[in-house]
Amino acid sequence: MCREKTSWEKAVDFHGHVCPGLAIGYRVAEIALDYLHEVKAEDEEMVAIVENDACGVDAIMVMTGCTLGKGNLIFKDTGKQVYTFGSRNSQKAIRISVNGETAQRDPKTRELFQKVIDGSATSVEKKEYERLRKQRIDEILNMPVEKFAMVKEVDLHLLPGKARLFPSVKCSNCGEYAMEPRTRNQNGKVVCLDCFEDYSRVFKS
Repeated sequence: MCREKTSWEKAVDFHGHVCPGLAIGYRVAEIALDYLHEVKAEDEEMVAIVENDACGVDAIMVMTGCTLGKGNLIFKDTGKQVYTFGSRNSQKAIRISVNGETAQRDPKTRELFQKVIDGSATSVEKKEYERLRKQRIDEILNMPVEKFAMVKEVDLHLLPGKARLFPSVKCSNCGEYAMEPRTRNQNGKVVCLDCFEDYSRVFKS
């Protein structure tokens, strides 16, 4: 009989490979589920705001059930390793800010990573890089919460409501359909964002 895969193995399968970034997202999701007394959301019981589009977001989707398609995963592009989760069941929300040192590679690993990427790493250097990477992943998955991140409760009302459905509108320029709130009025016609010509009085030298 085949054993059930662990949640970590499921996250790795979904993402496609093992890496420290995935481990960060997995750990973030673990903390959020535990703090909010939640399990993987079937619908929109949970909402997540992620402030980057790095590897860890895949683990968060697998673990929490928050996805772009359901509208309960919100991408806020600040480039930070910061994640906010809310539960409509417990009426609680938390913000998890990952320790900057946790998210960064150490200088030796960065150097080896660059060599692996550009193809100049020797077989010995490749093995050392894999050893350091595995060690880093293990550290992330097992370090105390207070060392891993700053966790604080926030107001649930700061989170967006449930996803809404909007009609699609035909762009008068390209003919493609776009969600109504993502269209613009241009010269008296409705156009999509791709066809919209932005206007600004800001001077660029």
